[in-house]
Amino acid sequence: MSSFKTIGLQVIKKYPEVFSALEEFERIKKIPQFTYRRRIDVTIDEHLLKKFREYCRQHNMVMSRVIEEMMKNKLKLS
Repeated sequence: MSSFKTIGLQVIKKYPEVFSALEEFERIKKIPQFTYRRRIDVTIDEHLLKKFREYCRQHNMVMSRVIEEMMKNKLKLS
């Protein structure tokens, strides 16, 4: 059976951001945000944007999430 220390070290190796978040919590007494999102400005054909917005609305999708997934697929990150 693995000890708590061994499991803790495995978690820190696999998810270092969790350990950093705990350190930050100790410092400021608030849980920091794990995922950071950034707003960008892009220029898109207005007819295409209108169709895409309607498509997302009809399928209950968030436009930015769909675009993120397309970017990941294009970069083969998923």
